[in-house]
Amino acid sequence: MKNFVWSDPPGQTAYPVAKAGYPFIFAAAFATAVFALLGLVWPSVIGLAATLGICCFFRDPDRVIPYSETGVVSPADGRVVFVDTVPENPYIEGPSLKVSVFMSVFNVHVNRVPFSGTIVDVLYHPGKFFSANLDKASSDNERNAVVLESSQGVRLCFVQIAGLIARRIICYVQPGDPVTKGQRFGLICFGSRLDLYLPSDATPCVRVGDRVKGGTSVLGHLK
Repeated sequence: MKNFVWSDPPGQTAYPVAKAGYPFIFAAAFATAVFALLGLVWPSVIGLAATLGICCFFRDPDRVIPYSETGVVSPADGRVVFVDTVPENPYIEGPSLKVSVFMSVFNVHVNRVPFSGTIVDVLYHPGKFFSANLDKASSDNERNAVVLESSQGVRLCFVQIAGLIARRIICYVQPGDPVTKGQRFGLICFGSRLDLYLPSDATPCVRVGDRVKGGTSVLGHLK
């Protein structure tokens, strides 16, 4: 009996970093090298610290995914800030169980697919940049919603939401793409939030305040 599965092939480096972080890392490293060559000690130290911090922010660790036919895994690392049934949402008709995960700048920011299926739609909405831990961020902030349909015909939606600092949402999937639970599908740069909308009869497995990890923590079970 399988307990865990690999959704993506394991990385080939000891400290994997998301490719989206390379420009930021190279820019910080280049500036640090220039400061060092000019003999500017404190700017060099600050630049080195910034380079290491950016490397840490864009870290992309491998994850093994818990095997479960009904389990929906977290799309992000962070803290659960909302768990409740909402009467409606902009992406799936009818009431839904909504689970929101807030990512601070210290969390891994690579986002993962919560359930296996086929991408039905990808909906980008421009918006504002309120702090992502506020409830109004779900409706007012810049966001990117991904609607997925499972092989059983169940639809769910996961929404990347920009935050106060986060100003760049990256999404790799497109409508029609088949995806696997735990598979990497994008990231949000420098702090943000993920909202997950499940059918209203889904059973939640987390509470507000819980710490979760993308791809490994089960947020709920589908009927």
